[in-house]
Amino acid sequence: MNHFICAFSFPLLSEPCWLKLYLASTSTPIFSCYHKRKMAIKLRNEYGPVLHMPTSKENLKEKGPQNATDSYGHKQYPANQGQEVEYFVAGTHPYPPGPGVALTADTKIQRMPSESAAQSLAVALPSQAKADANRTAPSGSEYRHPGAADRPQPATMNSIVMETGNTKNSALIAKKAPTMPKPQWHPPWKLYRVISGHLGWVRCIAVEPGNQWFVTGSADRTIKIWDLASGKLKLSLTGHISTVRGVIVSTRSPYLFSCGEDKQVKCWDLEYNKVIRHYHGHLSAVYGLDLHPTIDVLVTCSRDSTARIWDVRTKASVHTLSGHTNAVATVRCQAAEPQIITGSHDTTIRLWDLVAGKTRVTLTNHKKSVRAVVLHPRHYTFASGSPDNIKQWKFPDGSFIQNLSGHNAIINTLTVNSDGVLVSGADNGTMHLWDWRTGYNFQRVHAAVQPGSLDSESGIFACAFDQSESRLLTAEADKTIKVYREDDTATEETHPVSWKPEIIKRKRF
Repeated sequence: MNHFICAFSFPLLSEPCWLKLYLASTSTPIFSCYHKRKMAIKLRNEYGPVLHMPTSKENLKEKGPQNATDSYGHKQYPANQGQEVEYFVAGTHPYPPGPGVALTADTKIQRMPSESAAQSLAVALPSQAKADANRTAPSGSEYRHPGAADRPQPATMNSIVMETGNTKNSALIAKKAPTMPKPQWHPPWKLYRVISGHLGWVRCIAVEPGNQWFVTGSADRTIKIWDLASGKLKLSLTGHISTVRGVIVSTRSPYLFSCGEDKQVKCWDLEYNKVIRHYHGHLSAVYGLDLHPTIDVLVTCSRDSTARIWDVRTKASVHTLSGHTNAVATVRCQAAEPQIITGSHDTTIRLWDLVAGKTRVTLTNHKKSVRAVVLHPRHYTFASGSPDNIKQWKFPDGSFIQNLSGHNAIINTLTVNSDGVLVSGADNGTMHLWDWRTGYNFQRVHAAVQPGSLDSESGIFACAFDQSESRLLTAEADKTIKVYREDDTATEETHPVSWKPEIIKRKRF
């Protein structure tokens, strides 16, 4: 009682204060014993089932059975008394003791699954797991056949089968890194003629179906027709009041179509060398045009962010293809679906439904302006050119095939022949030649500018193969047309393919 009297003789102190004084002065810790018993009951009720668990199997052997009395004086009873207790999660991956905790020497040890875990894993595996182990399909990083995804795939894993008793277990090991297939050999192309005559940049070029002559359009506002064999000028057509940006010759009629930065689209009758039709509707410069191969339809693209479909005979605007958010730089037509393909400065490519006049697919993989699109003459595929990459795609849904990397410039033009030679021409005057199937760059050309021109006037705006595909014509910024042909003296021995089965490194987009 003296203790209690002493405690109550301090009326000004709060309850915790005199309680501390009492606990400090007393030799019989009544409250301390009560607190310990309360904690022991709570631990037994809430944590009793797990207090006996050791941190590892090794610690379990060192500590021995956990039936001893704990620090609170209470006897612990393990749940699996009389049995060997194993507290490890079955698996082959290291696991840390908790989130944000680094792996220790113990948890870095990779243990094989127990027999029971292996049996349950085998039941969950598909029945043809063993067949998948022998599959030799190319991985996502190899040359992708048309339709493959445009995302880097992880290294392909092959299954190996382990037997655990009577049960087959499957583990995964990394497959050998993929390699690029050997490209087809192509002879190099060499310059053999330079044609002069225009007074401005030569912006566009087209070869007529009979392969007798070709036509060019220029910043000097003229259209010139040249003899293909001799390179001599045959005819000049005037009528545009600004740069001529596109020309094409019809395969179905004796007509030549042209467009320019004066917003005009013209149809020329080559029998009279006069304009017979105008197609009005674009609100800004017209950058390109193409003819449908089987019907009398003309498609044009413009800086007004639209492409327009015209009836050639009636001059009526059938559809206005809206959807791009910046200038449409290039357009291509084909007989199969999708019949119209456009590339734009908004970095997208759109595949259009000609009948409905609506977008079927929008391809957003490019990160910079798409100025060039070309369709393969035999395969159901196409390519697009941008400063970030040249990309190949498969119709009809625009499935990504592969990137052609290395032409690090503004790609103004693309053309391809039936032999699989893809040509890309750039704003800096460089021209790269590629093997279409593998994407191998087998030649790089940078022709000298015309004497008297500045080095800065080195740029390729357009290129095209002639109908025999034996000549390649380029329209350039030094006001010339350059003609290339294959080197007849080249062989696989004199110009070997500089190719090694090296690991393919592809960009994500």
